[in-house]
Amino acid sequence: MIPGEVLALAAAGAFGITHFTAGLLARRVPGVTVALYTQLGGTAIVVLGALLWTSGTPGAADLAWGALSGAGSGVGVAFLYRAMGRGSLSVVVPLSDVGTVAIPVLVGLAVLGDRPSPLGLLGIALTIPAIWLAATGPAPPPGTPTATRTGRGVLAPGVGDALLAGTGFAVQYLALKPIPLDAGLWPIAASRAASVAVTLPWVLAAAGVPLRIPARHALPALAVGTVGSAAVVLFWVAAHREMLAVASVLAALYPVIPVVLALVFLRERLTFKQALGLCGAGAAIALLTVP
Repeated sequence: MIPGEVLALAAAGAFGITHFTAGLLARRVPGVTVALYTQLGGTAIVVLGALLWTSGTPGAADLAWGALSGAGSGVGVAFLYRAMGRGSLSVVVPLSDVGTVAIPVLVGLAVLGDRPSPLGLLGIALTIPAIWLAATGPAPPPGTPTATRTGRGVLAPGVGDALLAGTGFAVQYLALKPIPLDAGLWPIAASRAASVAVTLPWVLAAAGVPLRIPARHALPALAVGTVGSAAVVLFWVAAHREMLAVASVLAALYPVIPVVLALVFLRERLTFKQALGLCGAGAAIALLTVP
């Protein structure tokens, strides 16, 4: 049996590949449209898997939890891709990750009886200053509409969307935990379908956002969605083989992949304060993994 920690790290790898590739697409196509196509691709592959893997009979509650997870995923992906289309990948992705980590850990501590170590509690406390440092960037050029000025600095583009994305992903993680493994893949299919149902109105309501995109962008988006669904399945299994707090933290290590790829291939640069904030977020994640 594969340990839960390994499965959670594999989920992190799949999530990281998904978000980096989708983030690049979101710079050519509106982020919500990219989100819709990735969710469609992810839904198709899971429905196919559920039809082929007939073991397990889900109950109504299992399907409902799956749908709630998908709603969180749809909100998270839509806001994250919009954030990546507006701001730096190496800032908005780790920033969204802080909420993704902290909320499930707190729920695990208060509701599920998880007991992080004192170092783990210190990691939770580090998230607040890490968010502020990572979110405060240099002043943008005059006339830049995506920056929000604060009393003592400038809020980097995409920060608000990144924080909302983290909340959505936290709901996705939390709602997968109650679904038993013997329910089969149909609850995951319900999750993917719900994510489409949440994302589609965003695309239809957004002014100037196309529902159809060229095949050269649509096909990669659909393919990325299949990797995203694999990540969801991996995390679902990991959450049953390990404490939710631990599985959530390990799966949330996914920003390492897009950040490194963005720094190496896109040559994005960080300010000192942003780099310090990202180091703080990384330290928080590391501390939360200590038994």
